[in-house]
Amino acid sequence: MNKISTVQPEKFLSTREAAARLGVALSTVQAWVETGTLPAWKTAGGHRRIAVDAVEAMRLRQQAVLGVGPAPELLKVLVVEDDPVQREIYRRQFAEWGLPVRLLTAEDGFEGLMLIGRHTPDLIITDLVMPEMDGFKMLRRLKMPPAAQTSIIVVTALTASEIEAQGGLPPGIPVYPKPIPFAVLRSLVEHLSRRLQV
Repeated sequence: MNKISTVQPEKFLSTREAAARLGVALSTVQAWVETGTLPAWKTAGGHRRIAVDAVEAMRLRQQAVLGVGPAPELLKVLVVEDDPVQREIYRRQFAEWGLPVRLLTAEDGFEGLMLIGRHTPDLIITDLVMPEMDGFKMLRRLKMPPAAQTSIIVVTALTASEIEAQGGLPPGIPVYPKPIPFAVLRSLVEHLSRRLQV
């Protein structure tokens, strides 16, 4: 009994479809076709057609050059801290972790509010005792998290009774004593980063 072999026709893409799949401009694909970097053929009507396999091979080359997979979305973390030494400690520690984080810093509550309005951070870490607008006033101005997904924590040298004497904090905001609890922060940042990538 003879087997009948059926050859599947190779699928082809237009230059526009190839550009969308590769994430580049249409003119870039056209230039690659003209220079022979991306093999293509012309239809009777003069339209270019590019084999899916050739586009996939180009995509794999791009990944090899640029790194595998899409870049992870960056977790926006705002640190509100008036002490420049403490801000530098935060910067160095976050850099050392190598997590997908965009770290923003503010020197007081007023600057913090401006950055919150501009960037809507995923995590706000704030001190309480600062000149100009302190952390208490900043948190009261917020009234509620700036976005449903925003987490807020306080890192302070004040005791619980000193915080109460200042009128307390909005409910649900965890307070950690200084020195900065980086083990806790790293765990929280990793958790929020994973949530952001889902």
